[in-house]
Amino acid sequence: MIKVALVAVGGNSLITRKDQPDVPHQWDAVRETCRHLADMVEAGWRLVITHGNGPQVGYIMRRNEIAAHEVHTTPLDLIVADTQGSIGYMLQQALRNELFSRGVGAPVVSVVTQVLVDRDDPAFQKPSKPVGSFMTEEDARKFEADGWQVVEDAGRGWRRVVASPKPLEVIEEASVRVLLDAGNVVIAAGGGGIPVVQNQSGELRQLQGIYAVIDKDWASGLLAEQLGIDLLLISTGVSQIAINFNTPQQQNLSQVTVDELERYLHEGHFAPGSMKPKVEAAIKFVRNTGKPALITSPPEIGKALAHETGTWIVAG
Repeated sequence: MIKVALVAVGGNSLITRKDQPDVPHQWDAVRETCRHLADMVEAGWRLVITHGNGPQVGYIMRRNEIAAHEVHTTPLDLIVADTQGSIGYMLQQALRNELFSRGVGAPVVSVVTQVLVDRDDPAFQKPSKPVGSFMTEEDARKFEADGWQVVEDAGRGWRRVVASPKPLEVIEEASVRVLLDAGNVVIAAGGGGIPVVQNQSGELRQLQGIYAVIDKDWASGLLAEQLGIDLLLISTGVSQIAINFNTPQQQNLSQVTVDELERYLHEGHFAPGSMKPKVEAAIKFVRNTGKPALITSPPEIGKALAHETGTWIVAG
């Protein structure tokens, strides 16, 4: 029986050092990540791969700011689409090359993916996720005229902010399923997916992009649910998650039930914007499917699958 896993690749798998964010170093990092993914394919797993895009989105926005006096700026939905294409290409090529070098013929394909959100999601009432660099109020108002929301940030300057609504549906799920069933390794929902909202017009559902960002781990868990995936594997910068992190009382978790993990979540053990969304995605996936989730670092994936490290989240 074929085992299917969704592997959510963290941003640290593309940019490992903030002082080396250039493209050649990104290639080095993605090749290393793809070696670990190829191990899974060689061991008999069929994979869906998702990925982060935060730094890359920031770089594109900064280029827009620098070039705004000469060329048009780019709306956020197109920026997410751009990074899905570029990062998907890097993962696609590096993984294909690694598999080919091992004599494994699994094809690899990337899917530009839209993810439906609710235009009435409460997150849109209080956009809180800063994107791009600081700027003057004059420049901020120009971006505001292009459709961005802007705020003054504690006297440090103005920044654009966007909402982070919950994902409701991966629009291209059926296409991903067909590709997966045909034996492909599929890269999808990059950066959490391109956020879209719907307008109803009779029987025809019309979609349009919206200024927002979707958490990559939330979208990964949702896609894993939709596809009936056997394992949700979320990669991060540590081999195991921990409670009382970075204190003398730190306790790493090897295996934890979803009830226990939810209690730790409510006790505030996991930092927002860091481990918290990963834990939330894992809890939701395990609760809704009864199947396990695994959180670990890319180099430890093999050992984690053998239950030698990593944090396994199980139904009970």
